[in-house]
Amino acid sequence: MNNLLFLPMLFHISLVAILYVLLTVMRAPKVWGVGANADGSNPFSKLEPRVSANLSNQFEWPVLFYAACIIVVSRPEFYQPIHLWFAWLFVLGRVLHSGIQIFTTNIRLRGAIFTINFVAVMLMWCVLGVSAVSQ
Repeated sequence: MNNLLFLPMLFHISLVAILYVLLTVMRAPKVWGVGANADGSNPFSKLEPRVSANLSNQFEWPVLFYAACIIVVSRPEFYQPIHLWFAWLFVLGRVLHSGIQIFTTNIRLRGAIFTINFVAVMLMWCVLGVSAVSQ
């Protein structure tokens, strides 16, 4: 069952890949002139920095998510079914966080969603710690 943790990790990796593609498309008018407005400006100039910032966010807190998942996958005796629930909660939160950061300026909502991500990973580590200590 601990191998099921690969699914939320793969889902998050897919999100990151989609963000890279989106960023590439949004930078195309500026870099290659493809899709530029008639005046040469980038039609994505408002969204491009948000996508870039969100992509950077995918390499900050998620590092601790991956570390917990890899430890649990490599040490099946530490696995608890709740790990999978927290992992999916984290990934769902990352998807929502991306949408909010890219398409809105609602910092309060983005902060609330980040809190869900933060708590999900912290709880993964708490359960992992209890499992490791009790072995």
